[in-house]
Amino acid sequence: MTILIISSAEDPASTHIKNSLLEQTSWDEQGIFYNAPVFRNTSMKNLVMVTIPDKKIRHENIDIEVHESLHIDSKIAIFLSRHRSKTGEPTLTVHPIGNFSDAQFGGQPKTIVPVAPKMMTHLLRLIKKNLQLTDLDYKVCYEVTHHGPFLRIPTLFTEVGSTEVQWQQKEPASIIATSLLELLRTYQYEEDFPKDIPVLLGIGGGHYAPRFTDIAFQKKVAFGHMIPSYKIDEGTIDDEILEKTIQATPNLTAVYLHKKDLKKSQVTSYRNWFEKKGISLISSTELPDL
Repeated sequence: MTILIISSAEDPASTHIKNSLLEQTSWDEQGIFYNAPVFRNTSMKNLVMVTIPDKKIRHENIDIEVHESLHIDSKIAIFLSRHRSKTGEPTLTVHPIGNFSDAQFGGQPKTIVPVAPKMMTHLLRLIKKNLQLTDLDYKVCYEVTHHGPFLRIPTLFTEVGSTEVQWQQKEPASIIATSLLELLRTYQYEEDFPKDIPVLLGIGGGHYAPRFTDIAFQKKVAFGHMIPSYKIDEGTIDDEILEKTIQATPNLTAVYLHKKDLKKSQVTSYRNWFEKKGISLISSTELPDL
């Protein structure tokens, strides 16, 4: 099975990350996809990188398309991407994908794409570690689950943000590429990690998941999908979405509620709902230190 890396030619940050990957390790050209070379890593034969010409968040079913066009069966997809925010703060992020409500930014409505919690969390830590070896001033954090495209396999995004200035720079892209290669030289799939790492569903907090990010840097844990408070306040997080989110978070251990950012009634409601499902809530004090 293949680790599929997807870059987009219309995204400068994505292109810089791709080029850094090509520079940092050896690749062989194996075919063409959208008139662009398909690269297979020389030492990690199950690592394949393709380039698409359009927006990543709207390029649906690329796992199926790669299978039909290249006869490659992908087990996990990793998208290289820019990140845009109104604040413009320089940021390096990882996040799962899917839509809790409509599909305004790609994907399918009320559809959650499977996530690779341990892969994603370990990549987050490596990005922070490798950033600290430079003089760059960037925030490193999760983002909560959001946007498309739709895939059927575990998927994560890793991004450079948050403005054109950062997208055009090679150094932050190089940090992402270095961290990704470091991850994949040790762990290539979820099952390669120790089984005793708790996998959590995070609920509450803002878009950049500050509490979940802090916990990931301090505790032996992996966050999968993350539901922000603004989606709860919109009234979009119903029983159906909670069920879909659970199903899309493999090997779920427990749920972490960011209680300080939730109403007491919301905390009680979620505790009762998950307890009925036989899924416990967990606090940070119960988690082992890194």
